[in-house]
Amino acid sequence: MDYGMIGKIEKAKRYAQERDRFHFESFSVRIDGNNSDHQVVLKDGTLVCDCDFYRTRGTCSHTMAIEEILKDMLPEKMAV
Repeated sequence: MDYGMIGKIEKAKRYAQERDRFHFESFSVRIDGNNSDHQVVLKDGTLVCDCDFYRTRGTCSHTMAIEEILKDMLPEKMAV
């Protein structure tokens, strides 16, 4: 491995420790559920799930799990 790559790996490790550098704008996640898979997307600062519970309540176990995984990395208005 060359010195350039070693430097990039070290920089990546530093960045990973500085979570405030990252600002999610959009993403899509497939969650393997017990009964079926579900898609959670981040749209306009809001996590949206395709499950029936989310449609009636505006939140669900899938969106809450993503919030927990990404805590301190999501927009302020979404933070748990």
